Amino acid sequence: MKRLIALAAVLSTLIFLFACSQQPTNKAEAPKEDINVRLELQKMSTLEKIVQRGTLRVGLEAGYMPFEMTDKKGNVVGFDIDMVTEMAKAMGVKLEIVNTAWDGIIPGLLSDKYDLIASGMTVNQERNLKVNFAIPYIVVGQTALISKEYADEITSWKQLNDAKYVITSKLGTTGEQAAKRLFPKAQYKSFEMEDQAMLETLNGKAAATVYDLPMTSIFYAQRGKDAGMKLLKDPFTYEPLGWAINKGDPDFLNWLNNFLTQIKNDGRYDRIYDKWFGSDAWYAEIQ
Repeated sequence: MKRLIALAAVLSTLIFLFACSQQPTNKAEAPKEDINVRLELQKMSTLEKIVQRGTLRVGLEAGYMPFEMTDKKGNVVGFDIDMVTEMAKAMGVKLEIVNTAWDGIIPGLLSDKYDLIASGMTVNQERNLKVNFAIPYIVVGQTALISKEYADEITSWKQLNDAKYVITSKLGTTGEQAAKRLFPKAQYKSFEMEDQAMLETLNGKAAATVYDLPMTSIFYAQRGKDAGMKLLKDPFTYEPLGWAINKGDPDFLNWLNNFLTQIKNDGRYDRIYDKWFGSDAWYAEIQ
């Protein structure tokens, strides 16, 4: 009798489980649909997502003149801003700027807070382990700002490796490293601030200042040009800046590279470059 009761209990349980398995429920189907949607989104290129969303989200830190900075009206402006504005126009979408702290800028990209980073970011191997870079859109290596006294004499940065020249730069910078490494015969003077180093050259107390292209270009436009100084604007160290995107997205990378090639050959790039590096008219509007 006990065996019959136990057998009946087992049969009842099997019948119940079979009946449950045959009844479709929306709860079981919904997650599968959600998963499929998520998988499809993951397969989509960032470029497709931007177009569907209608917005290009760009991450940056507004604090690197003249690439990205805040004007007196509170707007983020600069070379990078004009470049990504043209990028959004080419995509036919709106532009959204996401201002973020530098130490969190790559994590923000990886967590999908924005679609790319355009923030004066130097391309290097350490960062390239985490993100992909489009081809460099500008090289901002070291340049030489020449004093009026030597403007006619010095026509190439290679001439600076001479004991008769005094060269200045800022303490603890790649400018100082380049000056010591490339011009060991020259007399070197270090300053706490880059403007002090350039003023030394402006006042004729040094033959040249070695420093980053953006800052030497700005100083030259503001004060050096009228004073008869010369700017050797072609960098002699290689410090390329590039747009960073998430890995595994060849379609987006291809589009960015082609976009840069196009604007560098149709006049748009030169117009933007001259606005921010060839003139200081924008400086009066900066905070």
